[in-house]
Amino acid sequence: MTIPDELQGDEDVFVSPATGRPLTKRGEATRRRLLEGAETVFAEQGYHEASIVKITERAGIGLGTFYLYYDSKQSIFEALVVDLNRRVRHSMSEAMAGADSRLEAERAGFAGFFRFTADHPALYRVVREAEFVSPETLRLHYSRIVEGYEAGLRTAQQGGEVDRALDPEVTAWALMGIGELIGMRFLLWERDGAGKPPEVLEPKVFDDMMRFIDNALAPRTAGEKDT
Repeated sequence: MTIPDELQGDEDVFVSPATGRPLTKRGEATRRRLLEGAETVFAEQGYHEASIVKITERAGIGLGTFYLYYDSKQSIFEALVVDLNRRVRHSMSEAMAGADSRLEAERAGFAGFFRFTADHPALYRVVREAEFVSPETLRLHYSRIVEGYEAGLRTAQQGGEVDRALDPEVTAWALMGIGELIGMRFLLWERDGAGKPPEVLEPKVFDDMMRFIDNALAPRTAGEKDT
């Protein structure tokens, strides 16, 4: 089967707070530089130590230009959470495209997630800080992932690919938790002799995780359910 683009949401149209109008291509490129600068600064220094000056310096953009796009440090932080969320969902969805089964799609989707988090470890720190800086944005981040995930699981259950006894919402949250903590332990925390994190998740770790997930999702026969 072909896995639908279930994790890829439409990108919101950005409207400049200064002009009230959507951005031009040049304006969007400037906004992207600001978000990239914010990603680096928030990841390295945390929300409270970060500043608009540091973000604009990292982005190579004048301080006054910042306010054409965002009106505060919190507003660009929230925009960054939404942007990281959109990009990680895109990475997962792109990886899942063309999968022939739900279990194959799970494997591909997790691979896409780990590739993104290896390249963007800021995702972890930014999301953790969102719990205190902007709880509503934190909830949006997780909800956008779970909503699509849950829909995909329901479809797979109807097709007999996933155990129908499982609650799709609980399962979606559990799977998301597995991916997040495995990535934290074996990508974010892992270091080589030079203190560098790995560029990819160790294959054995990935295979062990997927064996666990495959066993959890696989349909059960009547006899298996009774034991």
